[in-house]
Amino acid sequence: MKTKILVVDDEPDALEVLGFKLREAGYTPIFARDGTRAIAIAREEHPDLIVLDLMLPEVDGLEVCKILRRDASTASIPVIMLTARAAEMDRVLGLELGADDYVTKPFSPRELVIRIRKQLARMRAGDEPGAHLRVGDIQIDVPRHVVQVGTRGITLTATEFRLLEILARRRGRVQSRDRLLQDVWGYENPIDSRTVDTHMRRLREKLGTAAQLLETVRGVGYRFAAEG
Repeated sequence: MKTKILVVDDEPDALEVLGFKLREAGYTPIFARDGTRAIAIAREEHPDLIVLDLMLPEVDGLEVCKILRRDASTASIPVIMLTARAAEMDRVLGLELGADDYVTKPFSPRELVIRIRKQLARMRAGDEPGAHLRVGDIQIDVPRHVVQVGTRGITLTATEFRLLEILARRRGRVQSRDRLLQDVWGYENPIDSRTVDTHMRRLREKLGTAAQLLETVRGVGYRFAAEG
């Protein structure tokens, strides 16, 4: 079965171009032109990834992302958000609400397909057998993408899960923001460390008391405590 990509944009030309590029890359694109329809399709079709424009009729992209993240059936679907180049605040809000990545407009369809491929590859990277981690109260079942804190299950986005997994595997070692941008997001030329900080803040909120295991190393980056 081909990988399904939901593309949400109200510009017909953008849908046509992206649809062509996605089919060319071997994916099955499905489309929505407004936020209400995007939410309905995400719940019905369970796409492997969503490309989400911010400027949408009826329900904007930020609200769509918020609704999808609150729904257990769609919470873990990776979301790549499309933002206007000058709309930095929208981009930051998108990350705060759970977007996994962002691409600024105008954008290269080829670059977007590369971002999609990398995001999907990270989702599938945990399919090796025996990929289970436990540090302190945190248990990470990589193949099933399940995280528990004590007996409590928590819902993470694909990127939050990958960030936690990498820090846990490298516990005791400081990971710079640039290194995390390369290893978690696949950015070859890291430029915006706030992306890491935003996701780390959301991750800590979800972990609750276990967040104390995620240490900030001032001026450098982050570290998973060596001892649980």
